[in-house]
Amino acid sequence: MPSPQTSTLLLTLLLGIGLIFFLRAASKDRTTIVEVHSPRPPLEVLEGLDQWLKQRGWNRHGGDADRCLLEYRGRVESSSALAILLSVLGTVGAGSLGLVIRQVNPGLGWWPLFIASLGPLAGLVYTRRAQREEGLQIRLVETEDSEGSTLRLQAHRDELIALELALGGPLQLASDGALLSSPI
Repeated sequence: MPSPQTSTLLLTLLLGIGLIFFLRAASKDRTTIVEVHSPRPPLEVLEGLDQWLKQRGWNRHGGDADRCLLEYRGRVESSSALAILLSVLGTVGAGSLGLVIRQVNPGLGWWPLFIASLGPLAGLVYTRRAQREEGLQIRLVETEDSEGSTLRLQAHRDELIALELALGGPLQLASDGALLSSPI
């Protein structure tokens, strides 16, 4: 096999591997725990959080009064735009692989181009993996100074960022800022 065909095949296979890793990362669980503090009383903060979560489609799923824990459940939907993009990328990448295979082995005719029909599977795989039920936990943490309230929140990273941005002002919620400063 000539050197340009070998390097083209290698690069095409690496693009396919990159697509697989992108699919895995796009639907990866990013559950995070963060502590937030507010100078307001716990009941006021919890009521504000409850209203905000209900507006965003979260449903109360129970809790434990002894452990000062509230649990919520919500359904996460996949992004249609990302599913379409991944389908297009998968189709173009699979078509490219088919062309390279045809160049490497011309005796196969044009049959390797049918690999491109597998491209939309990338969007389907993403859609299936990204749609899931997520949980959110709120735990009231007892602190030594009884002023205000401290909460430990466990949820998807994006939901915690949205919560901090939306309720930072109205409920005076503040965390260590790690969520908003992280590059990921």
